[in-house]
Parts: sequence; C-alpha cells; structure tokens
Amino acid sequence: MQTTIRSAATFTGTGLHSGRPASVVLRAAPAGHGIVFRRTDIALGDTRVPACWDLVDQSPLCTRIVNRAGVSVSTIEHLMAALAGCGVHNALVEIDGPEVPILDGSSAPFVRGILASGVRRLAQPIDVIEILSPVTVETASGWARLSPSEGMTMAFHIDFADVAIGRQTRRIDLANGAFVRELCDSRTFCRRAEVEAMQANGLALGGIAGENAVVFDGAQVESGAGLRHADEPVRHKMLDALGDLSLAGAPILGHYDGHKAGHAMTNALLRRLFDTPRAWRMRPCDAATAARLPGAGVGQDAIPAVA
Repeated sequence: MQTTIRSAATFTGTGLHSGRPASVVLRAAPAGHGIVFRRTDIALGDTRVPACWDLVDQSPLCTRIVNRAGVSVSTIEHLMAALAGCGVHNALVEIDGPEVPILDGSSAPFVRGILASGVRRLAQPIDVIEILSPVTVETASGWARLSPSEGMTMAFHIDFADVAIGRQTRRIDLANGAFVRELCDSRTFCRRAEVEAMQANGLALGGIAGENAVVFDGAQVESGAGLRHADEPVRHKMLDALGDLSLAGAPILGHYDGHKAGHAMTNALLRRLFDTPRAWRMRPCDAATAARLPGAGVGQDAIPAVA
C-alpha cells in the first residue's frame, strides 16, 4: 500500500551552499500525491515543485529541482533519501527558502523525524518501476547502470587520490530497513581544495565543518568526532544515489551500479531509462515485493547510535 507520514515533522537549519536559514515541515498527503515541495516564502505564482526527475536542473554539487515558473529547491537529496529509505511515498514538503538545510550532512536527522512522526498506510496500492533490461550512461570519468533485480539493490565504487579516502566499494540490498541501519548516518564529504574553490565561487556559504560534512585533505580527516564508518564516503554516495533515484516517482525494482557516479549522472540515467520504453514497466506491487522495498518494517531502533 502507499504511505504518508502520520503527523507533521519540522526541521530547521542552514543551507550548505546558500548559507541561508530555512525551515522544512513535512506534512501528510493523500495517495497519488507523491513528494511535492512548496515554497512558503513566495507569495505569488506557482510555488509547488514536484520531486520529479524531469524537473532536475543539472548540478554536480547537489540535486536541484525547478518548476515551469522558475521556482526552485536545491540540496533535496538527503531528505529524498530519508523519505525513500523510510518507505514514504506521499508528502507535502513546505520550505521557506531555496535550499533544504544541511543539518549534520546526512539523512539521519530527517529519518529520526520521519520515524518519530510515524508512517501511515493508505488504501491505494503502490506500483513499482520494474527494470526489464540494462540501461547505462557513462562519461570519461565514470558510469552508472540500472539492471533487473528481484529487489532494490545497489553497488557503488569510488576512487580518490586522497589517502584518507582512496578506493572504496560497497554493495547493499536495501530491503528490511537497510538504508536506515547502514547508510542514513553517512555524511556528505569533500576535499579541502574543493571547499576553497567552492567558497571562492560563492558556494558553501553555510560553512563546511565537522558538524555538517567530512573534509579530507590528503591523509587528514577534518571531522571533530572522526568518521562514523571506515567507508563513510562510499556509503554517502549510495545515500545520494537513493535520493536521486527516488525522483523516478515510484520505487525502482532493479539493481543500481555506480562507478564514480554523482548527482548529474544518476539523473542522466533516469532520463535514459524513461527514454527507453522497452527497458522498464510499471506494475502493481504484491505483498512479497512490498516487503523487500526500502523502509518496510523499519523502526527508530534501527537508526545508528552514532547519528
């Protein structure tokens, strides 16, 4: 069955790139509504921005959606991952600014608020996007692929020159609350040189520090409390990928492979998928399949203690 949240959940913080404070309120929504953002700081015009793959404005640093009137919301990926990872299909996201707060740089604060609110089942069945044949996009530096699978599974590989990151590979089956247990607390990360370049170009104005991101500089890890996981960077890349894939509009029944992939590449993969009708189909989700989707049966006790 489709789901929504039981009661409102509120989050307040500062946008990582804009430096602007913002408040986000998640509200329950009916079946078929999907995830829709509404800019409460804009009085006139169309202020609703559906969380949809074809409204993504390409950006290498975050996921930004823009409606036909030019109203936008950026850095939505951590919140979208939390909603998908908790199995929430419908919600109205009210936000009073252009960027979702970064909070601690992970999805854990959003997950905690969603699970505290509770997830309510709705009467309407849920459909899934079943991958029928492989679809791939690639660039000079990496690639991403969706291929058939009985559940939603993922593999990711990263390779950085910084010794503190290096090469990391991880695979996960996202069934049975695995996102909440294994990925949700992994924070965004970047290299010290990237931070300096972003700030020189008017980005990262919210400040990047140990409380909202992990900064790597060669062999050094700039985080007051250290890493939450030895492979926290690749886990965060998987978190981002789940958030970006959730913009498909329905849970994906398939396997995602990412090799040095990022936001733009995952969105390009969705665009390629929907441009290839023979590669997918929408079908009703039976009880056995629903039990394998992200968020099925997850509770607050699954949130990692370090988050």
